[in-house]
Amino acid sequence: MTNATQITYEVQGPAAIITLNRPEKMNAFTRTMMDEIIAAMDEADADDRVRAVVFTGSGERAFCAGADLTPEGGGHVFSDPQPVEDLSDERVRDGGGRLTLRLFDSKKPLISACNGVAVGVGITMQLPMDIRLASDNARYGFVFARRGIVPEAASSWFLPRIVGTPTALEWCMTGRLFDAQEALAKGLVRSVHAQGELMDAALALVGEIADNTSAVSVAMTRAMLWRLPATEHPMMAHRIDSRAIYRLSRSADAREGIDSFLEKRAPNYPDTVSGDMPDFYPWWEQPGYA
Repeated sequence: MTNATQITYEVQGPAAIITLNRPEKMNAFTRTMMDEIIAAMDEADADDRVRAVVFTGSGERAFCAGADLTPEGGGHVFSDPQPVEDLSDERVRDGGGRLTLRLFDSKKPLISACNGVAVGVGITMQLPMDIRLASDNARYGFVFARRGIVPEAASSWFLPRIVGTPTALEWCMTGRLFDAQEALAKGLVRSVHAQGELMDAALALVGEIADNTSAVSVAMTRAMLWRLPATEHPMMAHRIDSRAIYRLSRSADAREGIDSFLEKRAPNYPDTVSGDMPDFYPWWEQPGYA
């Protein structure tokens, strides 16, 4: 990630930290930022040192103020400038959705440390993250109807699952801004912190994951909990968890989990996400855009 211009990427112990880095534009989202975050995610997923990824914004004003409404060089703000007739054309695809689908496929836990304003894609990009923390000055807004468009970044799939349909409808139909306490009360965020304590809280969560859990178990658990609730019958979950228990119970990590418990010591799990995922992973067929 040495060539990134709109984010920074660093590995700090077991945490990869992705910082949206356009403070002069309140970290507003662009296609370049999308490409750089996706590249950073590819790097984090391939790095077995990384146990979780923390996202935050540069400065103390904004996590991300949404799409850049005044992009350099002009052009369309919300979509590709080239006209197409066929809506299944790849150029029609929403950039926010390309990003959230990549985040959805992460093998590592994702934690957002929302350090200020997060509107539009600034909040929808956080929805596929697993744990969302907010600073006490955070403000959120699903403002799409106030810009003449609709919720993007696959947020119509993610948001109702997180906060329920009535809250999702109200937030999206009014497009109003709301504060961190309302986000906490409705379940959008896990906790609210003083600005100076936000990253410490996020990194403490990474430490709790890294110190106590198997990376392979966490990767499988993440995929199961995001994907299986949307299936048509609990048998779908039973098939996958049965296969996972069968395979993982014979792994070096399972032996270490039992031994460390019986010996009353901290675990040292040897298996890696890059080399030891179960042979049936991924079990789903990835849909294409059409």
